Amino acid sequence: MGFSYSQPVKIFFGAGERGRIGEIAASFGHKRALVIADGFLAANGVAGEIAKCAGTDAVFSAFGADPDISAADDAAKIARDIAADHIVAVGGGSAIDLGKFVAVAAKTGKSAEELFYGDIPEDGLPVIALPTTAGTGSEVTGVSVMSDGKRGVKKPLSSPAFFAEAAVVDPKLTLTVPPFVTATCGLDAIAHAVEAYWCRRHNPVSDAFAEKALKLLFGAIDRAYDDGSDISARTDMSMGALLAGLAFAPTRTAAVHACSYPLSEGFGLPHGEACAFTLDLFLRMNSRFDAERLTALAKTQGFASADAMADEIVRIKKKTGMRSTLKAIGCADIASLARECAVHPLMQNNIRAYSAEELAEAFGGLD
Repeated sequence: MGFSYSQPVKIFFGAGERGRIGEIAASFGHKRALVIADGFLAANGVAGEIAKCAGTDAVFSAFGADPDISAADDAAKIARDIAADHIVAVGGGSAIDLGKFVAVAAKTGKSAEELFYGDIPEDGLPVIALPTTAGTGSEVTGVSVMSDGKRGVKKPLSSPAFFAEAAVVDPKLTLTVPPFVTATCGLDAIAHAVEAYWCRRHNPVSDAFAEKALKLLFGAIDRAYDDGSDISARTDMSMGALLAGLAFAPTRTAAVHACSYPLSEGFGLPHGEACAFTLDLFLRMNSRFDAERLTALAKTQGFASADAMADEIVRIKKKTGMRSTLKAIGCADIASLARECAVHPLMQNNIRAYSAEELAEAFGGLD
């Protein structure tokens, strides 16, 4: 088997690492940061604390859960006005994705619209990413998910320019994440790992990361959901999410994520819940086409079969109150949803690219 694996992000992992952000930035020769942080982190003081450690008072938090290209233009202007030489992105996937996108816009001077709809230069300000959830993996991937609210478009953008320079993963930053968000982010990370394992681009390195990620995530998700202050569980979740990110960074995701975008855009599901919606379904479907490989994966996690692992995902969804039926999300047009999912480019990276007709039949079982 021939393969290549590259991971350009320098990783700093450990409880309390956020306090070293200024030292870490200085080690790269950086002097002036723009901090991009989720709004609630700006409100509760965490963004200010990190900005102080970074030696700046410039914090941008005027964006929502699906960061819009208009917000990217606003943040890029601030970065240029203060002559920022790096971006510190603090928060969930939205903040980190926006930070990576802003870094390219600020460095190149291109508008966010030009970048969103055109070619992305392989150049940008360096980014130091601090995830506050255990799920997205954005701190170690070359992907930025952005939205154009005016046209109703949301899509993942891929470029070497979107790799952060450094990821500072501090499990203490996840201690206040609410239970439901803990669960949805956790299943998003599990989706990253299993899709990296079953996708067409998988390789032995990504397989190893995926197996270890799943072991940590399945072992900690209940503990982190039941007691958010359990630092051991939070540490395992953070490490699991990081390893899942390392698994799918070079392989990309597949059918689960192909469906997550229509589910988020059409029915308002948060990204993690949208991934969880079809995760067990595709685990069962894909195992029919590569039973040996997915059974082997399930057994590394202590499950007798892929179906048993899918049953565990169903149990987690039920326990944590996630929506799991078409009726619950308000979907009455199965054929339309199936068509949107079938044509998403990530479907082609699945172990088998399902047709709209096959997906419609499968989705029919979700009523």
